[in-house]
Order: sequence, then structure tokens, then C-alpha cells
Amino acid sequence: MTSVAMRPEAVRDAVASALGDAARKVHVALGQVIAEVSATHYHQAMQTLRDAPTCRFEQLVDLCGVDHSTYGDIGTEGARYSVVSQLLSVSLNQRVRVKVFCPDDDFPVVASVSDVWNSAVWYEREAFDLYGVVFEGHGDLRRILTDYGFIGHPFRKDFPLSGHVEMRYDADQRRVIYEPVTIEPREITPRIIREDKYGGLH
Repeated sequence: MTSVAMRPEAVRDAVASALGDAARKVHVALGQVIAEVSATHYHQAMQTLRDAPTCRFEQLVDLCGVDHSTYGDIGTEGARYSVVSQLLSVSLNQRVRVKVFCPDDDFPVVASVSDVWNSAVWYEREAFDLYGVVFEGHGDLRRILTDYGFIGHPFRKDFPLSGHVEMRYDADQRRVIYEPVTIEPREITPRIIREDKYGGLH
């Protein structure tokens, strides 16, 4: 029999109590419990969320990187990169989102939680590949979506839309070759044209 889901406020209180000083902030936004922890206490906090009797988050459902450099309220004031995880407790029927900011923008590093949840292995490789976040303690941290030799991290906000290299098949060499991008990067902003009084607007 499935247990009844706890109210978000009750989950917030349970998470805050279990994490103690390891949590910078635990709050509810749009019905979702969000816990922000420091990079120093990140691994310990994740173990606590898995093992504490009032939490029991047995599953890491998702983990991703975030580039906050264009967020007005974060990117201009605080750290550029964060790692966000979604945890699920099947036994207690509750969820929590965990956010940790990487202290160094030039070399973003946080601890790996692959020893806490096996599912983190691929998620962390993806965040490394797309955002360049290094997960300390990961046993096999290499690219997972881009090709070998790919330059840069394509989900970073400053990565060019055209990329850095292009590839084509060379009939003379009878193989695929990589060359610098030859197209000029450009920004295309669609124009929105509305008729007068469209949709009752004046």
C-alpha cells in the first residue's frame, strides 16, 4: 500500500532537521521542497538525505548542471555554476530538490555522489560533458554525449551556437575530417508582426 504524500512543509521541516548546519537554506517553492547545501558539505548531506529515517531518499531521479551567468539575481552576484539533483523517497512518498553551487567559476568542482546512488554515474558524466563541472571521486568521468575530441561544453551560455569545429567526409582521404567552423555566427531574432486590433489588442 502506497503511503500518503506528506505536505511540502512537513518534508521541508524533516529535511532541514536532518541536514542541520549542512543546509544553507531549505524552503518550499511552487509546492517543491528545495534544499541548498554548500559544496563543502554536499556529499555528507546527500548521504544524510538517503539514510536519515525521516528522509529515506532512496532514488536519485535526476541530476543536471546549471549555468547561472545570465540569471540577473544569481549570475551577476554569486557563483556561476550549480548542480541540481532530484531525489525521491519511495518508502515515504516524498521528493526534494537539492542545489549546490560550485565555488570556483573557472574550474567548477563538486563531490561525486556516484557512491551514494549508482544512477549518478551517467548523470554526472552528462553534467561534466555539457557544463564542464568536475565531479571529484567519480570513477569514470569522461564525455558521454559529445564526440571524442569535442572542444568546450555546449550548454554553457557563452558557447557559440555554431560550435568551434565542423566535420565533413573527405572523398580523397576517405574519412571524416574536422575543420574550424567556416560560417559566421549570427543572432536571428524573429520579428512579431500583429495586425491592428489583433486579438482585441489596441
